[in-house]
Amino acid sequence: MDKDIIKEALDLQRELTEHSYRYHVLDDPVISDAEYDRMLRRLLEIEERFPKLSTPDSPTKRVGGPPLDAFEKAVHSIPMLSLDNAFNDEDVLEFHQRIVKLAGRDQVLYIAEPKLDGVAVELRYENGTLVRAATRGDGVTGEVITENARTIRSVPLKLKEDRLKAPALLEVRGEVIIRKSDFEKLNQTRLEKGESLFANPRNAAAGSLRQLDSKITARRPLDIFVYGTGLAQGLEFQSQSGMLEILQGFGFPVNPHIRTGLTLAGVLQAYKDLETLRESLAYEIDGMVIKVDDLGLQQLLGEKIKSPRWALAYKFSAREETTTIKEIIVQVGRTGVLTPVALLEPVNVGGVMVSRATLHNEDEIRRKDIRIGDKALVVRAGDVIPKIVRIFPDRRNGTEKPFAMPEQCPVCLSKIERLKLDRSYMNKCVNASCQAQLKERIRHFVSKKAFDIEGLGRKIVDQLVDEGMIRSFADVFKLEAEKLAELERMAEKSAGNLTQAIEASKKISLARFIYSLGIQHAGENAGKLLSQRFSSLEEIMAASVADLEGIHGIGPETASAVHGFFANAENQTMIRQLLETGIEIQNDRPRAPETPESPFFQKRVVLTGTLAAMARSEAQALLEAAGAAVTSSVSAKTDFLIAGADAGSKLDKAKKAGVRIMDEAEFLALIRQA
Repeated sequence: MDKDIIKEALDLQRELTEHSYRYHVLDDPVISDAEYDRMLRRLLEIEERFPKLSTPDSPTKRVGGPPLDAFEKAVHSIPMLSLDNAFNDEDVLEFHQRIVKLAGRDQVLYIAEPKLDGVAVELRYENGTLVRAATRGDGVTGEVITENARTIRSVPLKLKEDRLKAPALLEVRGEVIIRKSDFEKLNQTRLEKGESLFANPRNAAAGSLRQLDSKITARRPLDIFVYGTGLAQGLEFQSQSGMLEILQGFGFPVNPHIRTGLTLAGVLQAYKDLETLRESLAYEIDGMVIKVDDLGLQQLLGEKIKSPRWALAYKFSAREETTTIKEIIVQVGRTGVLTPVALLEPVNVGGVMVSRATLHNEDEIRRKDIRIGDKALVVRAGDVIPKIVRIFPDRRNGTEKPFAMPEQCPVCLSKIERLKLDRSYMNKCVNASCQAQLKERIRHFVSKKAFDIEGLGRKIVDQLVDEGMIRSFADVFKLEAEKLAELERMAEKSAGNLTQAIEASKKISLARFIYSLGIQHAGENAGKLLSQRFSSLEEIMAASVADLEGIHGIGPETASAVHGFFANAENQTMIRQLLETGIEIQNDRPRAPETPESPFFQKRVVLTGTLAAMARSEAQALLEAAGAAVTSSVSAKTDFLIAGADAGSKLDKAKKAGVRIMDEAEFLALIRQA
């Protein structure tokens, strides 16, 4: 075998493993997804030609192997116990009092972790290499899913040994999840193929892990966060937080929202903070796990039959409820797609009164046999419109009515086209001047994440479109206070305030402008990525599909949609008309200083805790403008940790890693200098 080929294969294996670690653990990628995929394809070609080079820990194992006939069973060395639940602060207080009494001490410190809504698994490593993965199962026995686990890019196939030598045996436990945005894309693809939809990300993750064909699993966007260990031969942990730090050093992703060193009061505050964060997180959580941090005390406290005495799951309020479908109406979106929406008997779901739920499309209604009058299970998972997970046919009384999509647009009465999407269908109003489409486009255009024009709410937009005062995006900036004041329910003062708000909105960042256009597949994050890559709107409009695909985080679908949008002559005219109204597009992306005089120039910085003088997002913008690279996790390569009030586990990690720590006062002094 050619020595050059052997060297190339080993180099590719090593580099791909390192890039996967940087992406999933450090959140600090240095190559694009496209480049990673090219390297992986090359390694696959080599290993297919020379099978002896294909080792068990090769990154090529992430693409899946031959289908299995059935899953084997595996007994866990140490049972994977379930947790007792708490539903209010009093339950947590009782838990704490039991701990204090059993421990015989007044002060106990806890670690608090987000309770991920995923699938628990155990990964077994022998001499640093992944040899087996199993589901939790009944806690004693699980199913072997090794081939499927290998396809998850955030699961290390071989442990990193930068700081510690890998033990002879290490069992690591974690939660496999699917992020919200990936879940929506997955369900959209299934919808277009005519396949049944997953009810929630947890359901999708569980179904993906139980595929006998691991190549199917490899196509699912699975991720993992680890939270503990089973057997760990040759390793000694003093605390839960110390254990997580060691696991992270071995290359495992650890959740960044874990907080350590908490008293009882700190635990209760951490719960409130996490509940506030819940909607903004990229993945679903359904509570917070509280654990005694001291592992010696954990051992002293021991376990009950099914749960440990040293841990508790503090659950959030329920996010699914049963109610009645009163009616089904049809909404027309900004692209003309007709979406059936269920009007519900109002019900409180997770603290929010819900009266509407999306039904996706006609095929989904037929698959689930949803009828007007049905009892339905409604779930709210951070979506603008909640969803109906299932209906209860056994609770029907005979008065329920089937639903049929209209043959005409319910707004403009134009004919509806039924367009085929793979094995599914989409009903669409093809009249581009349909007022319903225009209203939705304008609402998106003036929304908070776009031009953010205060005063242009749903009813006002409807009124302005109905009156013919808005027929395009540019018309928004041509509205006059005198004419607005003539409208019903629009006083002179309100009209003046609205025109002032419109004028103030003319200065907009490039990222928000891109988002405002409503380009298919190009949401808020795509706008940010494009503005970071290109310095102006003109550069984006001139970019090729290849240029766009080369941006880390922009996939082929988004790249094609963005290129197609700006290549369209009508859209080019629309943008020219917008710019003629006086809109100023500013690219506020951080730029490195021209001279490296800044103390933060080319330094890696981590922010943690709460700053008094500004939001962390503002601090990040200032640091990046001073030439810093702001990362989300502490590593040996971190130069500075800026610690605000209530700094959590990152502060502890920084101290142990010898990272320079500065408080807010020092940071402000240095940033002024920069």
